[in-house]
Amino acid sequence: MTSRTSSASSRALPDVALPGVADARTLPDRQFADAWASIEFPEGVKERLLRTVIAKFRLRRTVPFETMPLHGVVLLTGVPGVGKTTVARGLADKTARTLHGIGDWAFIEVDPHALAGSALGRSQRAVEQLFGQTLSEAAADGPLVVLLDEVETLAADRSALSMEANPIDVHRAVDAALVGIDRLAQQHPDVLVIATSNFPGGIDPALTSRADAVFQIPLPDAVLRRRILESTAAAVAAAFPGAQSLCDPTVLDAAAQLSEGIDGRRLRKAVASACAWRPEALGDPENVTGEDLLAALQAMRVER
Repeated sequence: MTSRTSSASSRALPDVALPGVADARTLPDRQFADAWASIEFPEGVKERLLRTVIAKFRLRRTVPFETMPLHGVVLLTGVPGVGKTTVARGLADKTARTLHGIGDWAFIEVDPHALAGSALGRSQRAVEQLFGQTLSEAAADGPLVVLLDEVETLAADRSALSMEANPIDVHRAVDAALVGIDRLAQQHPDVLVIATSNFPGGIDPALTSRADAVFQIPLPDAVLRRRILESTAAAVAAAFPGAQSLCDPTVLDAAAQLSEGIDGRRLRKAVASACAWRPEALGDPENVTGEDLLAALQAMRVER
């Protein structure tokens, strides 16, 4: 395995050019810490998520797998835009900070789309290499967090796959992923796998059953929508003082009510859209108004 070394520690990391490796870094990580702080979830959800991971991590280090078959897998589900990937990265950082005494932590993000191949047997071999070599070697060096984003791509429900539309290689790749997760769990108790999915119904049940915990991330309610809009508006106003009207409590209250059913990512983008709403504003955030934000949100509701 070609490796690189982070400047923050002496730990070697896999090369991001390897198949399926989208990111590799050591933990803790300031960017991930900021992600954890910025994401808005219902009260207590982030804390419960962290407690769940820490408890099961400690159990896996002491209780035999045969007695308590914990796989170190946490599954986050929800519609696109609710913050699954962001909170997963933040959770990796918080876990490393909480369990800082067991060694240098590493983080690897997997790109499941890069593992798919049209040539017969290519997907299966790529998955086997990822789990059997890349992740296994990284886990042997110390505690590791693996992010499997859009896990339904890697572990599609085999019962729903057509043998005519999907070559046998796809089925074998799912088998290889499940075997790889099992081996990581049994051979490396200091591995945490965080999987995310926009389509939990498309995940193979065998993968879901391996999850130690499943968290469904909901769309933000009115309180969370207001907080998301307020923090985004405040950031814009800090950079462009003329945008201060975005922070008007009356505007934020109305925006929170108007934006029901809109995910957090789209809410933040709505503030950007407001800055370009009126032609006479010339795309200058200094000229944005609270009315522009309400108009942008109204248009977003119509588009849904």
